[in-house]
Amino acid sequence: MGMSVTIAAADEDDAEEILKLQYLCYQSEAELYGDYSLEPLTQSLAALRAELGAGRVLAARLGTEVVGSVRGAVDSEGTAVITGLIVHPRLRRHGLGGRLLDAIEEQLAAESAVRYRLAVGRRSEISLRLCRERGYIPTGGTERVSRALTLVTLEKPVAEVPALAASR
Repeated sequence: MGMSVTIAAADEDDAEEILKLQYLCYQSEAELYGDYSLEPLTQSLAALRAELGAGRVLAARLGTEVVGSVRGAVDSEGTAVITGLIVHPRLRRHGLGGRLLDAIEEQLAAESAVRYRLAVGRRSEISLRLCRERGYIPTGGTERVSRALTLVTLEKPVAEVPALAASR
């Protein structure tokens, strides 16, 4: 490829590019579930901008192009809810999704998260595999979003970093 992908905080100027990428990335999910009314395909730019201000949003860039993104926020109980993990179709299967997940976990851990939680479509095998490989386990919780789409909730505890534990 020639250039390496960098991951950094997204800002307001990235919102439109992230929204376009989200729309592109969720086409395959919509096809898988036969449902083109999935929330990521109908989200407005204003709603995405609100998410940018409410939590952490990371963007992966290849040069100046946004080729991936992930969002997360820590609630009052210490649960870091991770959403919106997307990778441009041409860059899938190269480890970028895992890098984005690792990066958002690291940032959310710094905000006193005690567990990570995310939801994945029951038929989304690639996403489920990525989560399992990273230590997430199903909680038993599911949410029926539509006739075809059921989300599976997965969690994992925040691992204590040995260097931090030693300094306490």
